[in-house]
Amino acid sequence: MNGHSAVERIEGPPSSSGSIKKALLQKIHVMHAVIMRDIRSRFFNHGLGFLIVPLFPVTHMAILLGIYSVMNRQSAFGDDLRLFFATGLMPALTFTYLSRFMSISLMANKSMMAFPVVRLLDIVLARAFLEFIGIVLAVLIMLIFLVSVGSNPIPRDPSGALLAFFFTVVLALGFGIIASVISAIAPVFATLYGFSMVLFYLSSGAPIYLHAFPEQVLYICSWNPVFHSVEWIRTSYYLGYPDQFLDKTYLIGYSILSVTVGLLMERIFRSQVLAN
Repeated sequence: MNGHSAVERIEGPPSSSGSIKKALLQKIHVMHAVIMRDIRSRFFNHGLGFLIVPLFPVTHMAILLGIYSVMNRQSAFGDDLRLFFATGLMPALTFTYLSRFMSISLMANKSMMAFPVVRLLDIVLARAFLEFIGIVLAVLIMLIFLVSVGSNPIPRDPSGALLAFFFTVVLALGFGIIASVISAIAPVFATLYGFSMVLFYLSSGAPIYLHAFPEQVLYICSWNPVFHSVEWIRTSYYLGYPDQFLDKTYLIGYSILSVTVGLLMERIFRSQVLAN
């Protein structure tokens, strides 16, 4: 069953009983149809093509860790080079990959907007769901890799690491919704947003140890909310990790605000997106 046929099958006005349960079931069917259509359109018209998704961030991390190992670099903090950089790469790549692919979701699935039952947010959240599952699989693969090479990927503060990862995902969702709405109206923004990911990535401190730089550099980088994701994760792993620039409330507030702004933009600019 492809996405279009599924939407066609469920399209139409709700029954007179119109219960919350039926509305919820319809929304689940719509999301399922959009997800299946997205999978087939992106991955060789086959569901198993989705297995490629986690390979992008995994390959990214593997290449960087391989380069660091070949260069015989020493860990900037702690005694495990792979673990140190993995703790920074996982939150940074979660944000960049999730929000980046969400930003082009409406552009890539314009045909789905022909069905009245499909909302803009359905398309964006369907893409977010796919990318999130891909990120989770990528993290699991990386954890297995770290264990296989003798690293200990269990943080000293598991709850802190999970909270940092959760709000990183929320932040990516918010930025992704905002970027997807703007990109659907002005497609060139998707390219600009893609380039901006380089700045988010480098200033997060994931590929480099920012605490080796002057405090002025750290202060500038601390305006990047992803910087706080990386710092929060690393303080959850390393006792004594410098945290003078870490502001958890900044990341939490930025995450909630971005989602709120994204949802408002989806509602306010819905007609412009559909007309574009």
